[in-house]
Amino acid sequence: MMSGWAWIGFGLFLLLMLSADLGIWHRRPRIPRFREAILWSLLWAGLALIFSGGLLFWIGSQTATEFLTAWLIEKSLSIDNVFVFTLIFQSLRVPCELQHRVLFWGVCGALLLRFAMIMAGLELLEAVHWLVYLFGIQLMVAAVGMIRNGGVSQSMRVPWLIRKLQQAVPTTADLCGDRFLLRGPAGWMATPLLWALLMAEWSDLIFAIDSIPVVLSVSRDPFVVFTSNAFAILGLRSLYFAVSGLLERCRNLHYGLAALLGFAGLKMLVSGFMPVPPAVSLAIVLLIILLSLLIFRREAVHIHQAAS
Repeated sequence: MMSGWAWIGFGLFLLLMLSADLGIWHRRPRIPRFREAILWSLLWAGLALIFSGGLLFWIGSQTATEFLTAWLIEKSLSIDNVFVFTLIFQSLRVPCELQHRVLFWGVCGALLLRFAMIMAGLELLEAVHWLVYLFGIQLMVAAVGMIRNGGVSQSMRVPWLIRKLQQAVPTTADLCGDRFLLRGPAGWMATPLLWALLMAEWSDLIFAIDSIPVVLSVSRDPFVVFTSNAFAILGLRSLYFAVSGLLERCRNLHYGLAALLGFAGLKMLVSGFMPVPPAVSLAIVLLIILLSLLIFRREAVHIHQAAS
């Protein structure tokens, strides 16, 4: 078990990186470029490898190996989050330049949420694991709707708790810049951006219920489990913009996105009796993306030949 100083040091590292992210690199709403997202993804992967090297030097090979294994598992499983975020932003019509702000605060909430869930342990996760199956069905329905609508996703079903909040909290009809709350004549009002944030937090909660038990099977050290989760989550935003940049370059990849959402939903439905290994999951995701790109390239060649 790690000392309190290790927790304090890692907490300060998180605060430093998150403060620099929002206060220096993304002070104004903008759309991160595809190349920038790739570089940030590589940076977060490099920091995770450096951290594992530090564990190897200071603690030992077993702890370093457990961290690296847990991080790779969380990193591969977090790819599912990316495509659900795409679905949420499409259904709620969140502009590209505001998506980073939603994801930033979503990451902050996810870090706190996963810390609480890890400390609570497996008993809490087993008690609420049934939510995974409902979310899996929702993802499969959304995938079918995306194919039927030619790439325009149906609105995601809002969870019961968020629907109750929407009924209790007044909401503005339109977005108000990058603000989640707006003070009006009658008091505070929520903006649609707040509901996008809560939907993103809800989806991460469901994925955490599914993924944290897998990581706890690798290590029972709370520090190793949390830090591996944290590095995977911190790299999630750059991974999202890298993947979304790829989708924007390929206009007809909505079939691939629907397949990815359907696979994520199917994987959650069978998680209770036939869990899909992370390596297999990652391979299937990469295969779907590769096939989508090949199909798009072939269609682009046919269009070019017909035009000429």
